[in-house]
Amino acid sequence: MDRLTAMETFVHVVETGSFSAAAKRMGVGQPAVSKGIAQLEARLAVSLLMRSTRGLTPTEAGLVFFEKAKRAVDEANGADDAARGAGNGLSGNLRISAGVTLSRLHIIPNLGPFLEQHPGLNVDVVLDDRLLNLVEEGIDVALRIGNLSDSGLTARKIGQSPSRVFGTPAYFERYGEPHTPADLLHHQAVIYSLSESTCWPFSQGAHQYPIVADGRLRVTSSEGIRAGVLAHHGVAMTAEWMFAPEIASGEVKAVLTDWELPPRDLWAVTPTGRMAGAKARAFIEYVEGVFSR
Repeated sequence: MDRLTAMETFVHVVETGSFSAAAKRMGVGQPAVSKGIAQLEARLAVSLLMRSTRGLTPTEAGLVFFEKAKRAVDEANGADDAARGAGNGLSGNLRISAGVTLSRLHIIPNLGPFLEQHPGLNVDVVLDDRLLNLVEEGIDVALRIGNLSDSGLTARKIGQSPSRVFGTPAYFERYGEPHTPADLLHHQAVIYSLSESTCWPFSQGAHQYPIVADGRLRVTSSEGIRAGVLAHHGVAMTAEWMFAPEIASGEVKAVLTDWELPPRDLWAVTPTGRMAGAKARAFIEYVEGVFSR
């Protein structure tokens, strides 16, 4: 097995988590993948993978090698794409990560034109509200909303959404609409428990009025926020993107719209030190176009 093929095999194993899944992705037999990894480890004289009953995970040396190997494979694929004029038709696999609600409402429904433009490209969408380790998960590009705390990322801002407090008309009919941030202290909030803070930082001109939201319902996903609000359990402070269909239909409404909340930024991020490949760049530009519309 030549060096580049060995690198590509290792990348597939790390990304899929098993020899069998990597073999299926590559269209070869599992023994060929196992033999290739064994030869690679023998040539490098280092263990790249830890094997357990839960599957395969890269060792510390394996993570370092994966980062370099992934970059080499991406650059080789990029050279192939450039040679065949693949700007009009990318091919291969693109692995992206995005939050569940963002993906369900805005990414997956709008992938049609992108997939039609690149019929040779496979898109693997990892739906997860957690901040995944891009290297360990083999992610080419991740879409993240809000502040970025990980300095080990290369980030590009591709969109922005106003933040609002949302509730259903049925909820407000029962409990009344808040007219000032202080009124929210008498309302139930649907709390996103993965957030570092429950402080809602309202402002109006130079006046700052932060309040600490509270509620009996706490959830660990954006889908839980949506479900709680739509079930009339309380109000939530979130980006307009989160309730775009329901805002249009009138199923939810924004309140306290004369007060401002920090907007939520949408970022496309890749691991630091890795030049975004042609496939990742094309996807980022496409999503930026979707949100600009």
